Amino acid sequence: MSAQRNIFAVETTALTKMYGDKAAVKQLDLKIREGEIYGFIGRNGAGKSTTLKMLCGIASPTEGEILLFGKPVSDPLVRRRLGVLIESAGLFRNMTARQNVMMKAKCMGLADEKSVDEVLAKTGLADTGRKKVKHFSMGMKQRLGVALALLGNPDLLILDEPINGLDPEGIRELRQLITELQEEGKTILISSHILGELSKISTNYGIIKDGEMIEQLTSEELMEKCQDYFQIEVQDVRRALALIQETFPKMQTEVADDRGIRIYGLEDGAGVNQMLIENHISVYASGFHRMDLEEYFLDRMEGGRQYV
Repeated sequence: MSAQRNIFAVETTALTKMYGDKAAVKQLDLKIREGEIYGFIGRNGAGKSTTLKMLCGIASPTEGEILLFGKPVSDPLVRRRLGVLIESAGLFRNMTARQNVMMKAKCMGLADEKSVDEVLAKTGLADTGRKKVKHFSMGMKQRLGVALALLGNPDLLILDEPINGLDPEGIRELRQLITELQEEGKTILISSHILGELSKISTNYGIIKDGEMIEQLTSEELMEKCQDYFQIEVQDVRRALALIQETFPKMQTEVADDRGIRIYGLEDGAGVNQMLIENHISVYASGFHRMDLEEYFLDRMEGGRQYV
């Protein structure tokens, strides 16, 4: 039984954090297997950062249990397996990248300068020389934050909004780094509101709303749920919907807005267009679409699709 529990890099049970009479996190059950890139998704104020702070011991839970690799987060040995980048990295602006990393290494009791050089090389900062952090781009600062988190060769990385404020090149570099770290066997828990980028690297997802976990799923399960649909924009949604349901009774339909209708399971959209035009309904636009992570997330935040 214990071996089964230890396959999780992160496992929480009924995790709760109260601030006064307000619950920032409620009865959260979170499970992350070793080697996953786990995308943690939620609107601002949903409880993402509070959860991450509890996982790394910065904040104490009001109730519930946290296990990292099967052991309590308070265990000193398990804390050494953890690398964290939450909010700002606490960089010294008038120091170089290497000086920043050396200072943290000394605080951690790491006397070997080789580990400092390794994390700088891994994050692409080995050639920054005497350039001070105050002259770094946002992307360089984020990579330096990741370098600090990588000191001690942790097995689990917790990254809170690491691509926030990055330009496209900085995002690409960080995405590549995270993928390489996973290939080395590291487990990565990453929160981000840039869902398009998150969907390119995550193997698993957790969606949190108002402090509660509403869904956990794999990237494969997400692909299955992000159905293709045919969307058509018309002059008269109510009349068009009635005609579509009558003509294509096996198709699942959804009213997207005051002009749009989505049809799921349809293979040929030309027949729909022709039928509506023959019934004197103006068609403004039509085409096939695939729901992506952002659409799926917004759909879940709204409480799920309303099919008709």
